[in-house]
Amino acid sequence: MREAAVSSSASTTSILRETDLGRPPDRKGKVRDIYALDDRLMIVSTDRISAFDVVLPGGIPHKGRVLTTISGFWFEKFTGTVDHHLDYIVGDRVPDGFADYREQLRDRAMVCRTCEVVPIECVVRGYLAGSGWKDYQRTGSVCGVKLPSGLRQADKFPEPIFTPATKATTGHDENISFERAAEIVGRDVMQQLKDRSISLYLAAIEYAESCGFILADTKFEWGMRDGELLLIDEIFTPDSSRYWPADDYEPGRDQTAFDKQYVRDYLETLDWNKQYPGPELPAEVVTRTSEKYIEAYERLTGKTFARS
Repeated sequence: MREAAVSSSASTTSILRETDLGRPPDRKGKVRDIYALDDRLMIVSTDRISAFDVVLPGGIPHKGRVLTTISGFWFEKFTGTVDHHLDYIVGDRVPDGFADYREQLRDRAMVCRTCEVVPIECVVRGYLAGSGWKDYQRTGSVCGVKLPSGLRQADKFPEPIFTPATKATTGHDENISFERAAEIVGRDVMQQLKDRSISLYLAAIEYAESCGFILADTKFEWGMRDGELLLIDEIFTPDSSRYWPADDYEPGRDQTAFDKQYVRDYLETLDWNKQYPGPELPAEVVTRTSEKYIEAYERLTGKTFARS
């Protein structure tokens, strides 16, 4: 597998919102365009950004390359530990028929094995944050998992908790119990998903600590191929995980985040109903968010991100 490094061809000002590869994508998500190959999928991370399930106008420079190369870094790190879908990240190697689009795809496209997606999102939480904190304040639990009383915002749990959710094609995912998830995909599959997800999270938090990060929580997606589970989509990126700087950690308050929380915080100051269309982001919010993504990349990989 090629090393996850960001190409020096990336422009500081270019934003890729839509791919232009001679044909439209076969599927399109909030931030990814997916192209079917003969026996593979090519997943292209654009620079689109969504908040509150709305894709906002504009985009965040470098975001797609950061997400793809961080995923590539972690997939490579766990190769041999867990089966995953990544074949290679497009760089010097390009799928047949896409050579003319090499620079558009470089470091932002993953060529992956196809599989049947397991319709459960696997969330592992190590700290009381985000929607979990709101849930705990109301119920004393997080997604139905009972927790000790008296916990503060951002407190560490005695041990990580597993909180599955349904994968929504539109709108919000819905948190569900382990029992409900087992009814959907089978108890044996769910137990494997739980065990593997928690194991990966525990391994990742140790590495994150060595980079000065607290990995507060993360989510995984899995697929099934030839009867075996594959780790798919993105892993341990700032979009799928909550990273906090360890030297600024203090329970009882919001923590500094290395994700799009800066965008969400700005949007919360507006008189916006969180429906399409979303508002334009000011230049300073775009720049600050881009720098947060890049800093996360550099701290996790130990590489310098080339902005030009």
